[in-house]
Parts: sequence; C-alpha cells; structure tokens
Amino acid sequence: MKENNVYYRMFLWLFVGLLITFISGYSLSLNKELLYSILRIGLIPIIVIEILIAIFMGFRIKKMNPIVAKICYIIYSITTGITFGTIFLEYKLVSIMSIFLVSAVMFALLAIYGYTTKKDLTKFSTMLLVALISVIIVSILNILVFKSTTLELLLSVLSIFIFLGYIAYDMRNIKYLMDSLGEEKASIYGAFQLYLDFINLFIRLLELFGKNKD
Repeated sequence: MKENNVYYRMFLWLFVGLLITFISGYSLSLNKELLYSILRIGLIPIIVIEILIAIFMGFRIKKMNPIVAKICYIIYSITTGITFGTIFLEYKLVSIMSIFLVSAVMFALLAIYGYTTKKDLTKFSTMLLVALISVIIVSILNILVFKSTTLELLLSVLSIFIFLGYIAYDMRNIKYLMDSLGEEKASIYGAFQLYLDFINLFIRLLELFGKNKD
C-alpha cells in the first residue's frame, strides 16, 4: 500500500508537470510578442536555469523541504514551457499531439517493464550516463564543427534508446528512493526524473518525425 501510494503521487506530479509545460508553451505560442520578448534574453539563460534546478534537486533532495522540491519542479516545468512555445510555433499541432501519444505509449511500456522486472537495473546507470554525456558532447561538436545532418539523425535515434533505458531505470529506482528520501520527497523527485525522461523522449521523436508548419 505504501509503495502504491508513492507511485500514485509520483504519476500525479508527473502529469501536473507535463500539463504545466504544454499549457504554458501553447499559451506563449499564441502570444508571439510575449514569447519573442522572453526569447530575446536568449536560450542560454533558460538552459542555465534548468541545469541549476536539476543539479540543486539532485544534490540537495535529501535535505530539501518537500515544499521547496515542489516549487523547484514547478519552476522547471514553466521554464521548459518557454522553449516549448517555439515548438508549437515550428511544428503542426496535429503532429505534436500524435508524437505526444506515441511518446506516452513508449513511456508506458518501459515504465511497466521497470516496475515489474526482477532484474537489478542499477548496473545500467553508469552505462546510460556515459552514453548520455557522449551524445551531449558529440551534439555540441556537431553544431560547432561537423554540422552533419546524418550525425544529427543518428544522435537523435541513440538518444531515444538512452531515455527509454532511463525510464525503466528510474521506475525501478523509485523503490530505493522511498527508503532514502521518504514517501513525499521520493514521489516528487521520481516525478522529476520521469518528467525529464518523457520530455527528452518526446523532443527526440519530434525531431525525427515532426511535421513543420508550411
């Protein structure tokens, strides 16, 4: 019962975070002047804020007040919504919704696997982290040096598999978080991890299969 309660609250917070991101992103896409005003600041500060929140939650979650953790999660969801405003401007809404549905199905399948498997997935955490860091480094080099569309395609495909792996791992890991963080913080931190997995999976699929507006 205790475990089920944590999973229920975790998925509730995951839904809240995704809802905040998509609503804020879509709302900003309808108000182009406001969106462009925010983007004039640049994407770098927005990315920096997201990274700082992720690092802060990762290192301070054990000592963090649950309310502070929830506030950080909501701020992160809103900040991500700013970048999603550009997604709603660039891609057709039907395409976005279709890929969101595909992402949700893939997410659900790997989440079920992570929840039900008896395998110890912790041994894959280092492998996934090394693969993710490698993809980030090569992506930066591709933007600055190589500028290869083929390499960009391969990196997107690889990223999909990485985040699918993280979905299963993070679902399994919530059982360990309950012991170290307690129910309330485990549910919000687990939701944050799965939120990152889902958003990144969705973006990679959108890059591959999304249809741009004419």
